[in-house]
Amino acid sequence: MNEGTKVDDWIPMPDGRRLAVTLYVPHADAGSNPCIIEALPYRKDDLTSSYRPEYTRLRDEYHYAVARIDVRGTGSSEGRATDEYPLTERTDLAAAMTWLAAQPWCDGNIGMYGTSYSGFNSLQLACEQPPELKAIIAIYATDDRYTDDVHYMGGIRRWVDLVDYCSYMTPLNALPPVPAVFGPGWRDEWRARLAEHEPWILNWTEQHNDGTYWRNGSVRPDYNRIITPTMIIAGWADGYRSNSFRTLEALRANGTPHRLLAGPWSHASTATSIPGPRIDSVPEMAKWWDRWLRGIDNGTDTDPTCAWFAIESHTPAPDLDTLPGIWRADDWPTTRTSWATYALEAREPLVVRPDVGMAAWISCAGHLPYGLPLDQQHDERASLTWDIAEGPLEIAGMPRVTLTLSSSVPVANVVVKLSDVAPDGTSTLVARWAQNLNRHLSLSEPVDLSPGEPITLTVDLEASAHRWLPGHRVRITVAGTDWPNTAAPPGPVTLTVYGGEVSLPLYDPAGSPTPPAFTPGEPTSSEELTGIVWRFEHDVVRRTSSAVVASGGEFYDIPYGRAMERYEGTVTIDTRTFEQTADAYAGFVLDFSDDASGAPVTVAVESRMRMKADASTYSIDIDLIAREGDEVVGTREWRRTFPRDRV
Repeated sequence: MNEGTKVDDWIPMPDGRRLAVTLYVPHADAGSNPCIIEALPYRKDDLTSSYRPEYTRLRDEYHYAVARIDVRGTGSSEGRATDEYPLTERTDLAAAMTWLAAQPWCDGNIGMYGTSYSGFNSLQLACEQPPELKAIIAIYATDDRYTDDVHYMGGIRRWVDLVDYCSYMTPLNALPPVPAVFGPGWRDEWRARLAEHEPWILNWTEQHNDGTYWRNGSVRPDYNRIITPTMIIAGWADGYRSNSFRTLEALRANGTPHRLLAGPWSHASTATSIPGPRIDSVPEMAKWWDRWLRGIDNGTDTDPTCAWFAIESHTPAPDLDTLPGIWRADDWPTTRTSWATYALEAREPLVVRPDVGMAAWISCAGHLPYGLPLDQQHDERASLTWDIAEGPLEIAGMPRVTLTLSSSVPVANVVVKLSDVAPDGTSTLVARWAQNLNRHLSLSEPVDLSPGEPITLTVDLEASAHRWLPGHRVRITVAGTDWPNTAAPPGPVTLTVYGGEVSLPLYDPAGSPTPPAFTPGEPTSSEELTGIVWRFEHDVVRRTSSAVVASGGEFYDIPYGRAMERYEGTVTIDTRTFEQTADAYAGFVLDFSDDASGAPVTVAVESRMRMKADASTYSIDIDLIAREGDEVVGTREWRRTFPRDRV
């Protein structure tokens, strides 16, 4: 196998700025080939440099050029990172496509792909329809930035995400360019970056209603903007799982070529994720590229458009290595789906306990400490439950629940969960949804509830593929919180459910196509417990509940030296007043072997954030400090207060 080249380069932008790019170019013997773009803010040259084996495989095994781009103002790229997915980012990437397509080693055909952020902007660029872009693959990416992202869920502020992504992006965006890549002016660029830096969390908190801000970068509801062949890779343990069956149905209605590969995975590589079974997705992606970037007739046009893993009944655990289940293949929508509706009778009023949800944890598992849900029995004892059916029973799609209910106060939430209950009572979470009742008519225009006055709402639970085995019960649970996944309401509340119904998308696999045979991934996951903290605490006297997390703290090698990152956080709620706090620390240390003059240099950036929610406000305090060696290069602080406004 002839290995290609790897080179750092610059892509000029129309406004004179430059984007840093690492190019993986096939050996000259391979001639000109399509180029695949991955564009991300997570620093291609150090913090995400461990992704490299995938790029070299695409280059050397499949003869694709790969361009890894630091988006504007991140990593070694010039400019400023003003927010997630700004319009300038799409303009930049369209210009980058034109530049890449004109290179002598590129045949003019561009693909785009990536996980999470780079899956998001793959969908966004497909909506823009640049002429060079011929196909995309979006991995663990949402179609709706407001209600299916790490910021809000059903109009409720996500809470534990505050000590994860929402915290660590602040110091991450304040790190300097890589000296050996950027050159001698890196220190000036770093100081300018620090001086103009604004934490993204401030925008996300201020924009607490759906609207123009969140529709920017969201495909939903205008799916007809995507005519580019689109492949989606989704995971049932991932928070963006609803960008699967829902989006595929819309793409099919548009006549857009599409494919879905959905497994049990969390927000991690399909080859190393918990839970498995794990697969090597690179051959699956290469097949998609071959069809739409090279025009190879490889069966993609006649294959079933979907392959998904139907999870079977199992005992929950936070770090399950592998789940039982079976692969399915079909087109979507499929005639093998039928809807079964079950009545939910009235229940006695529920006095909401604000810390219900700790057993469900975070709805977007990735790497530990953000693991998988636990046994739901403890939470269910403080909730309303209905056992509506028994296995054997299989679903594929998005279960739908309609409830008629009332609240004792003007601002309240409702949480609906679908579970698999074993004969011994163990309850395994299958899917959920949290909904701000003040936004049950409109996510953009909240209204106060009239205490005691019934309202009716319908919610779709997260996309799922699950099989209840014989003897297992199908359970629906209703609560008033899903904490700390989402924020609790601003004060004590009682909910009354007068009735409702649940519709399950039953799937009958009889006569369905034979699922594809996938190349296996790693035999075990890449997760380990070094540096991991995931702990629940209950202060009996003070009546508080807390979740404590931490990860990182060990140095690892990067192309230009070594790196260390550390995250810590605690979220706490007062079970009497419903006041809640999120305290987060995130820090990065980069030991560069070359400061652009040949000398080693160490840089570090760390931030501390505290968010507090009381009955009427969200307050945010952020402190950031940057150092070169022992010298403080810059400090910043932010103090902001926002009205809760029914959120």
